[in-house]
Amino acid sequence: MEVFRSIWLFIQNQILGMKWLNEVIGKTLNAFGIDITSRWGGSIQFFIYDVIKIMVLLTCLIFVISYIQSYFPPERTKKILGRFHGIGANCVAAHLGTVTPFCSCSSIPLFIGFTSAGLPLGVTFSFLISSPMVDLGSLVLLMSIFGWKVAVVYVVSGLVIAVSGGSLIEKLHLENQVEEFIRRGKAVDLPQEELTVKDRMQYAWEQVVSTAKKVAPYVLIGVGIGAFIHNWIPEEFIIKLLGTGNPLGVVIATIAGVPMYADIFGTIPIAEALLAKGAQLGVVLSFMMGVTTLSVPSMIMLRKAIKPKLLGVFVAICTVGIMIVGYFFNAIQFLLV
Repeated sequence: MEVFRSIWLFIQNQILGMKWLNEVIGKTLNAFGIDITSRWGGSIQFFIYDVIKIMVLLTCLIFVISYIQSYFPPERTKKILGRFHGIGANCVAAHLGTVTPFCSCSSIPLFIGFTSAGLPLGVTFSFLISSPMVDLGSLVLLMSIFGWKVAVVYVVSGLVIAVSGGSLIEKLHLENQVEEFIRRGKAVDLPQEELTVKDRMQYAWEQVVSTAKKVAPYVLIGVGIGAFIHNWIPEEFIIKLLGTGNPLGVVIATIAGVPMYADIFGTIPIAEALLAKGAQLGVVLSFMMGVTTLSVPSMIMLRKAIKPKLLGVFVAICTVGIMIVGYFFNAIQFLLV
C-alpha cells in the first residue's frame, strides 16, 4: 500500500504538480541574482512557474478532451439526451457537460441549440450548469494542486448541483420563461460525418490553439493575482477574511467570484494562493465555482435567451448550491487535506 501511495505522490507532485519545474525556476532566478525569498523574487518565481505549468497541462488536457468531444457533436449529443427521461436525463446531461467547452459563455450557444431542439428545459439547464463548472480538465488540474480526494469530491459536488438544479427547474415548469424566438426555433438535423483518427487529431489540435488563445489572457491575469496574494497580502488578513474565524467566508467568496470572468484554468492559481495563505478549502472552491458558473458576461448572454424570472431562478439555484458545497467542504476539510 505504501508503494502505491509513493507512486501516486510522485505523479501528483512531480508530473501533475511539476514541483521539479518550480525548483529549476528558483535555481535559475538565483543564478541571475534574484532573491526568491523576497517578495518580488517570490512573485516572479510563482508567476513563471504557474504560467508554464498551467499552459502545459492546458495543452495536454484540451487535446485529450477535444479528441473525446469530437465523438459528441451537438446533433449526436441531442440524440443521446433525447433517449432519456426524468432525472436520468438530467444525470446524462450533466455528465455530457464534462466533455464540452471550458467556460460558461461558450456553453450558452449549445444550451440554446438544445432548447430549440425541444429537449426538456431542466435537462438543458443541467448541461448548462455542469459544462463550465465541471470538466475532465478540472479533475486533473485540481488533483495537481489539492490532491485526488478534493478533486473527486469537487467534481461530484458540481454534478450534484447540475442534476438537482436542472431537476428543480423542470419541476417549476418555467418553459414560458424562455424567449419566444428560441421556443419557436427548429434545430437543423444535419448528417454526421464519420471522422478518421487523423481528422479527430487535427480537430483536437485546432481546439488546443483556439482555446489557448482565448484562455491565455485569463491565465496570465489569474496567475498575476495569485502571485500578488501569495507574496504581498498578509496571511493574517486572508485568515481573518476567509479563514475559520469568519463563518461568512463562503458567502463572500461566492459573491466575489461573480463579477469575474474566467474558466477553471484562470481560477486555479488564485485558489492555490488563497489556500496557501490560510483560506478555508470550501471558501476557495466556492470562489472557483462562482467565477466559472455565474460570471457577469455569461449572465448577460444568457439573458438574451431566457426571461428575468428564469435567469433569477438559475442564479439563485447555483448560488445556494455553491454555498452549500462550500460549507460542506469546510466541514470535511480535515478529511481531505
